[in-house]
Amino acid sequence: MYEKKLVSVGSLKKGDTIIIDGHACKITDTTTSRPGKHGHAKVNMMAVGMLDDKKRNLVMPGHDKVEAPVVEKKNAQVLSIAGNIANVMDTESYETFDLEIPTELKGEVHEGSEVLYWILMGLKVIKQVKVK
Repeated sequence: MYEKKLVSVGSLKKGDTIIIDGHACKITDTTTSRPGKHGHAKVNMMAVGMLDDKKRNLVMPGHDKVEAPVVEKKNAQVLSIAGNIANVMDTESYETFDLEIPTELKGEVHEGSEVLYWILMGLKVIKQVKVK
């Protein structure tokens, strides 16, 4: 399984990450309604998927807890490229593995370049190319 933690819905703000329907999402907007006569304050959150860029909405009572993914950010050096797959080596553990090159970084990833990758919900994803 992957690493996650529980966080209170009322403490979340724009830019935080949460899990909605099994997808890691970054919150783009939150609004809190006033508590009613018999109810609790509701929090309405708009979020965008971190891996698929889909918009998602979540409405929950402010005192509830929600899961948040633990995002590990690491550096790796590109060893070789075959099509849209880069074979990379982690700069700390020296572990080698294959990562898919995102379409927006296709022209920037070269052999010998250093990339920043995230470990997010059990997936490894290249996020940017480091400039030396």
